[in-house]
Amino acid sequence: MELQKMNGTHLHDFHPLEEGDCNSWFEPEQEEMLPHKSDGEKKSQFTDFEGKTSFGMSVFNLSNAIMGSGILGLSYAMSNTGVILFVVLLTCIALLSSYSVHLLLKSAGVVGIRAYEQLGMRAFGHPGKVLAGMVITMHNIGAMSSYLFIVKYELPLVIQTFLGKHSNTGEWFLNGNNLIVIVSICIILPLALMRQLGYLGYTSGFSLSCMVFFLCSVIYKKYNIPCPFETFNSNSSYINATVEEEDCEGKLLTINQQTAYTVPILAFAFVCHPEVLPIYTELRNATKRRMQSVANVSILGMFCMYLLTAIFGYLTFYGNTEAELLHTYSKVDPMDTLILCVRLAVLVAVTLTVPVVLFPIRRALLQLLFPEKPFHWARHIGIAVCLLFVVNLLVILVPNIRDIFGIIGATSAPSLIFILPGLFYIRIVPTEQEPMNSRPKIQAACFTAMGFVFMTMSMTFIALDWITGEKRSGGGH
Repeated sequence: MELQKMNGTHLHDFHPLEEGDCNSWFEPEQEEMLPHKSDGEKKSQFTDFEGKTSFGMSVFNLSNAIMGSGILGLSYAMSNTGVILFVVLLTCIALLSSYSVHLLLKSAGVVGIRAYEQLGMRAFGHPGKVLAGMVITMHNIGAMSSYLFIVKYELPLVIQTFLGKHSNTGEWFLNGNNLIVIVSICIILPLALMRQLGYLGYTSGFSLSCMVFFLCSVIYKKYNIPCPFETFNSNSSYINATVEEEDCEGKLLTINQQTAYTVPILAFAFVCHPEVLPIYTELRNATKRRMQSVANVSILGMFCMYLLTAIFGYLTFYGNTEAELLHTYSKVDPMDTLILCVRLAVLVAVTLTVPVVLFPIRRALLQLLFPEKPFHWARHIGIAVCLLFVVNLLVILVPNIRDIFGIIGATSAPSLIFILPGLFYIRIVPTEQEPMNSRPKIQAACFTAMGFVFMTMSMTFIALDWITGEKRSGGGH
């Protein structure tokens, strides 16, 4: 009787499968044999994972992935573009980032796959899978390195200020290299060992609250620090800064050689695409529209935070803004209690962002090296340990953080925002559903071409800046 009831149930459920849900019964390996099976009326269902992460937690995780140490360089970027050009660039890149998320989600929905590397596999075979995995790995290692650079340079200053010292006296606990190793082992590694990304929603929310405090402090300091301002010297006395009155006026438009770094910095600041599909996988009641809403809310929130931070930071120091905003505040008063709290908040925020960025790298490496293997804690832990070792080595050996922001932003960021999503969309969406001469396909092709142009121009400008060597001091983004 039980068998008859089961058989009757299956027969009863047979008709809905013919109406478009049959794809949900296929494994991804079976779907790869049928790349153009779906048509415009059929909706692929995801069977790889049952999402349990709420909308709010997903927004926290994606916002945390977007927001990183790049926010510290936005005021410097505005000082080299002017207010108008900066706002135009920031708005365009935010809109383009949202559109590229749409292309990714549309491609994932067509084939029923929510892994960036598997989209590369579907679009271009094994070379596409390897390329997608390499780009994600390169970009996120650069992002992790930039976050740990903040820890390397800021944590010694925080400890030094807490101890009442005006200079680094050379103790081991004031050595940035020692401190990033300690932070990586004690804080980042335990969080990176979480099995699912959704568990980091609470730490991501706390990280965002720290950056909101940073923004509020930047706004407050705009009305607290006069211009021209006084700088602090090593003898604990103040000297009048040689700042002309015209240097305390905001410029609406500025073009100089450092402008070459502005577009890569902004592009890098909005890259969240490696994290989009993992977050989509774990989203509760996952649909394309729901995930697009998560992305739009996250991008809009970070756009507002970026814009306010850049404007108020720039209008505080104008042309004297350094590549790392917190260092500029230290020139005024390194013992300022509020700035000490801001440093702590930024350190907490970037430290808690590293595990979120590590998850897509591990997923990419698992897809490349162990594509058919089930989850195993040894691989899960081993990859995290190796990645943190490589990133710590990179942070210790590379002296200038702007090299990371400029080069990574000019190569991997265009690939993740423009090139790969556009190519995936063109290759994966069937021509029966959208012909090559249709408007969406033409838009995707132009979007991809824009990425190649952007990459070429950015690398050219940065190479020229290296050759001339002008205004290279100070480091930063």
